[in-house]
Amino acid sequence: MSALDVVDLIIAWEGGEASAEQTLELFSHLIKTGEAWTLQGCYGRQAAALIEGGYLSKTGELLRGKDGKG
Repeated sequence: MSALDVVDLIIAWEGGEASAEQTLELFSHLIKTGEAWTLQGCYGRQAAALIEGGYLSKTGELLRGKDGKG
């Protein structure tokens, strides 16, 4: 994912315009790169919630989609 793609997804997520799929894509990337834990607290909290909810692994791999299928 390019830096511009990440920025676009962050803007969409912060504006409440990111789809569930885009949110998972964004946070998968942020967890894989470690950025989820260095950005503002809301990113770490969202990443942790997606991990705890079983959507993403601790390494950022997609476990299941927002529709519950994986």
